[in-house]
Amino acid sequence: MYLITGCKGQLGTEIAQRLPDAICADVDMLDITDAAAVQKFVDENNVDVIINCAAYTAVDKAEDDIDLATKINVDGPRNLAKTGAKIIHISTDYVFDGMGHKPYAADDETNPVSVYGKTKRAGEIAVLENAKCAVVIRTAWLYSAHGNNFVKTMRRLGAEKESLNVVADQIGTPTFAGDLADAIVKIIPQMNNENSGIYHFTNEGVCSWYDFASEIMEMSNLDCVVNPIKSHQYPTRAVRPFYSVLDKDKIKNVFGIKIEHWKKGLEKCLKQF
Repeated sequence: MYLITGCKGQLGTEIAQRLPDAICADVDMLDITDAAAVQKFVDENNVDVIINCAAYTAVDKAEDDIDLATKINVDGPRNLAKTGAKIIHISTDYVFDGMGHKPYAADDETNPVSVYGKTKRAGEIAVLENAKCAVVIRTAWLYSAHGNNFVKTMRRLGAEKESLNVVADQIGTPTFAGDLADAIVKIIPQMNNENSGIYHFTNEGVCSWYDFASEIMEMSNLDCVVNPIKSHQYPTRAVRPFYSVLDKDKIKNVFGIKIEHWKKGLEKCLKQF
């Protein structure tokens, strides 16, 4: 039996659509920070694979809400990993400081600079140290037709405003949650002790938030002009990685995953609106 935690989020929703027989649990059904409750739930439902999409993702709020971010991003994954079930755990590009200039490989040294990044890195370690079989997947710039995300915000603002300022000096790769969900479904039956470890998945290609916003406007047929600005002109509570392109060779080679360009992913997503 499959268990999807954080099932109401962007990725959890997409995975649930692809695994209709899975148990879908959000915080109202299962508090992953309660170790006893987690073990009881997994045992009673004969769960053998957990896909953990639950996370504290309010990057700026996390700077002041360290305890809750730690409970959800570290203690929760540890509790899930200790149940004895196989686990796919979702992590983030924020485990890197973004000071590099070439795509980060899965085994590159991490150096998170925000509370969110630090708790997500600690969560990775907790999963790998406690699960009998674990695949940790780092992703970045996730969006879908569900929940709150950059694509939906840009479409809303693009319909309301004549122009927008968007950061152009942060570089990465947008990821359509549907494409990541497809990859996860393909990985599940291949999981074993030999291929446990950390992997990277985003769509292919590289862009800035400005490039991404411009493409969203164009594909959505919105006339809003997007102006490029520097990060210091849009200060945030938490530091963002300036360069967080992820190297995806490992996930492609080990699990035979084919990955589409981010513009193709955006196209697919916009058709769902």
